[in-house]
This record gives sequence, C-alpha cells and structure tokens, in this order.
Amino acid sequence: MSLVHQAVLWNRQKKLYDLTVAAICLVYLALFVAGGAALFPAATIETLVIRGFGTLAFLLLHLILAIGPLCRLNPRFLPLLYNRRHLGVVMFFAALIHGTFATIQFHGFGHDNPLASLLASGLPGNVPFEQFGLAAIVILFLMAATSHDFWLHALTPRIWKSLHMAVYGAYALVVAHVAFGSAQAETSPLLATPLLVGLLAITTLHMAAARRESAADEASPQQTLDGFVPVCPMDDIAEGRAKVVSIGGERIAIFRHQGHFSALSNVCRHQNGPLGEGRIINGCVTCPWHGYQYHPATGISPPPFKDRVPTYRTRVEQGRVYVHPEPCKPHD
Repeated sequence: MSLVHQAVLWNRQKKLYDLTVAAICLVYLALFVAGGAALFPAATIETLVIRGFGTLAFLLLHLILAIGPLCRLNPRFLPLLYNRRHLGVVMFFAALIHGTFATIQFHGFGHDNPLASLLASGLPGNVPFEQFGLAAIVILFLMAATSHDFWLHALTPRIWKSLHMAVYGAYALVVAHVAFGSAQAETSPLLATPLLVGLLAITTLHMAAARRESAADEASPQQTLDGFVPVCPMDDIAEGRAKVVSIGGERIAIFRHQGHFSALSNVCRHQNGPLGEGRIINGCVTCPWHGYQYHPATGISPPPFKDRVPTYRTRVEQGRVYVHPEPCKPHD
C-alpha cells in the first residue's frame, strides 16, 4: 500500500518474478522457432515468429486463468497470484506482437489499409477468425492499461473488478480465434487436442473451486435466541489466524489475536481478496493477495490509510466462539 500512486517499486520478489517470466518466455520462443524450423523446413521465419508469440500468449492466458482457482484449492499457489497482473501485461504484449506481425504479414502489402483489410477479411464460406483475435486484444489492452492501482482507486474496486472479469470474454474470443483459424488452415486433429485440453482444464479448475466454496457457504450455522451464531470451539482458531464462516450469505473471518477474537468481512477492499486466508502481522489483519492491512478490532487500515471493512460482534462462552451476523456501525 502507498499513500500516493507512483512507479512500481521493484522489490526483490517482483524482480525475481519478472526475470523468471522473461526467461521462460525467451526460452519458449527460442525452442518454438528452432523446433519449428527443424520440423517444417518450408516455414518462413516470419511465420514461426507469429505462431511462437501467438502460442505463448495462449499458454500464458491459460496460466493466468488457472492461478485463481488453484489458489482457492491450495494456498501454495499464492506467490503466483501476488504478481499476476505482471503476467497479464506480458501476455498482452505477446498477443499484441502476434497480432501486429500477422497483420503486417498477411495484410500489409496490398493497396488497402492493413487494419481495414483485416476487418474485411474472410473468404466465402469461412469464418473471419481474425476479428475474434482483434476483439480479444482490445479487451486485453484495456486490462493491461488499467492494471495499476491508480485505476483501481479511480474506477472504484467494483467497476475495476468488473472490467478485469472481461478476461473470460477475451478467453472465449481467443478460443474462437484459434479454433476457427486452425480449422480453416489445418486439418490435423493434433492441433485441436491442446485447445480442448486447455478448455477442459480451465473449466474443471473453476468448477472444483466453486464447488469447494459453495460447500462452505451452505454449511451456515443457526442463530441463537439473542441473534449470535455459534462458530466453533475457540481452540479451532490458531493464534494470528482465522476461520471463515458463511452467515446469511456473507463470508466472515474470525481472527484470534492475543487472546481476543475479532470478526471482519472476508472481502478485502483492494481486489476482494480473502482476508480469512491471511494472518495477523504487526497487529494487523494482512490480506494474502497484496498485503493490505486492517486493525482486527475496528476493520480500519492503519494511518494514513482510510480503507475499512465491516466488523462484527463476537463473544466466547464455554470455550466456544459466537458471532453476531449484523455488521457493527462505523462508530462502534
């Protein structure tokens, strides 16, 4: 968190993350071009570069879409989530290079404007697959251009999150672009296999993560006569950690800190991260996604920050933790 918006501070973790991603991308492109030249001697270097960047962007998009559900299923994947926006920007530039080179290669040497030629492309009886790719690049550009936290605050978290959920629309467009493009150019079933495997893998991961969270939400405890809801034995919550429960459709994180129990909304104000999967650091609940912090008793970020999440009343009776489902008023 920072008081003012400024250039990204390249700490050691970010440098290692970005250097690793850059190295993997360069090695992949080198192997793709070298392998393509050996297997298909008739292919030009331009064609190999175009396909190399295209497949790289496609693989990165699958990885980006897989990170979210993987983190829901296993917290070991959280380091990938921390700098996922960096990965998204890299993916966008790979897609942009692919689209630019393809446009020049196939539409840049005629009498018409290359972009106009691309938009008007499509032989009779064939699906104009290039337009799917162009539409996907537009969405990916909007996401990459608004990836900085300045836009998160300027647009508000809800609008920003809605905009970035458009990645699923971009994915559908990319799948259509690849499916119709390869189907019209190639007849080998080997090209369709990776596409189907990727689509199945992304769908399966999201369904598994959704089923896990749905099961937790359905196990909503019943209220007592005074409105409090029994959550769990106090020993079930480790020091500095939390237990997440769903009460009345709201996910609440109950933290234990220095012998006291505090209940907060499980939704971080930054990017809706799961606070209950974080821990208390320096006396503050710390979001596992990007490190946003809140005082456990008040739900307010430490000064000079003013972010706030709802809090809930708690009590302990006979070794059991209870939570009231009504959020506290801001002045409580």
